[in-house]
Amino acid sequence: MEFALALGQNRTPTGGTDDSYRTPIDGVSMALSLAEIIILCLLADWAFKAFKIPGLIGMLAAGAVLGPAVLDLIDPALLSIGADLRMIALIVILLRAGFELSRNTLHRVGKQALLLAFLPALCEALAVTALGPRLLGLSIMESAILGCVLGAVSPAVVVPMMVRFNQERRGVAKGIPTLVLAGASIDDVTVIVAYSVLVGIYTGGRVNVAWKILGIPLSIISGIAVGLALGLALYLLFERFNPRATKRALVVIGASILLVQAGDRLEALDVPFAALIAVMAIGFVILEKKESMAHELSAKLGKIWVFAEIILFSMVGAQVNFRAAADAGLGGVALILIALVSRSIGTQLCTAGAGLTTREKLFVVISYLPKATVQAAIGSAPLAAMAAAGMPTAPGETILAVAVMSIALTAPIGAWAIAWAGRNLLAVDEQGSGDSDRVAAYESDALVDDEDR
Repeated sequence: MEFALALGQNRTPTGGTDDSYRTPIDGVSMALSLAEIIILCLLADWAFKAFKIPGLIGMLAAGAVLGPAVLDLIDPALLSIGADLRMIALIVILLRAGFELSRNTLHRVGKQALLLAFLPALCEALAVTALGPRLLGLSIMESAILGCVLGAVSPAVVVPMMVRFNQERRGVAKGIPTLVLAGASIDDVTVIVAYSVLVGIYTGGRVNVAWKILGIPLSIISGIAVGLALGLALYLLFERFNPRATKRALVVIGASILLVQAGDRLEALDVPFAALIAVMAIGFVILEKKESMAHELSAKLGKIWVFAEIILFSMVGAQVNFRAAADAGLGGVALILIALVSRSIGTQLCTAGAGLTTREKLFVVISYLPKATVQAAIGSAPLAAMAAAGMPTAPGETILAVAVMSIALTAPIGAWAIAWAGRNLLAVDEQGSGDSDRVAAYESDALVDDEDR
């Protein structure tokens, strides 16, 4: 969808697309910037974990400190391709998520996952639409656009943590991590479609509203179908030629990147296709066909994720513009908090009838709070659309400021809250520990030579 397209655009830290921003300044090289990011993020990860705080919060903070908003030590050329780097890192973790999605678990949580894909974002968007005029001075339409920007949960924060809980077998007896994974993945599709419709109407563009709405289920169905087909083709290819495990993992990543790029082209042609859901479906079909191969690939992707995680969260952190966030003021803070309460009510309603305990329902509510990826990708898009249409840009600046503030407030706090909730609210399923032991064996460096084939 347009989310993937937005991830692939070259943006300045404030959201523009100025090509001149690619030029390195003061002789700072991209390689040096990358080295600084890796070292500082690894140190931050270690330090935060020592205090029982999720390491990704340290990586977000490291990116923010090194980024343009604070020290401005990251080479502009690296920032200019930051969107592409974030997209590749997101593909890695979505592939790992696909290898955690078993058919039986999806069947058990399917109804609640579909509700989670729509209802929480709708509740949040309606709250923002209703309160935006009073708290921020926006019109109803401008508030609705802001509601769509804020309405998406962050896969960058949520997916890695759900994958970890799956591997630790926290809540897996009731399929809770899978429930959140599936719901959060579809949530982004629906929010981006609604956003594109509203922006098109607001700027006077020609928008086929009926086709856009119909495009939501069509994009999900087409994404699943293409992902399953590609996953089956890759499985047959691997079975036929039996390449080394590392090469299999690289082939899967390469095919997924091509899939996302194809999704961008289809989106430009107004063809509904959810590329990121297709990426997850690749892992799902390989898991169904050959579990040992899926675990092996997941282990290899886990090693790649060590580097991809640094890139993803540091680049998201570098996007945070604290001055823009401050411009939103107390009205922006109040709006975000009220919207989160509304979202939580919607999430709570989705868990009704799922057989979850009060503690497990609270975990799902907390897991649906963080903002980051979508807000970083499209937060500046309304401003650009208004400028291109020759309209006043003040509302777009307000939308950008609130989007940035939502990242600054909810990404670190939400990540910490999810980690705490996973440890304290989810029960560990000991019955399936054998699977976890087998995955751990694949991930052991001591077995690489024997298993890397």
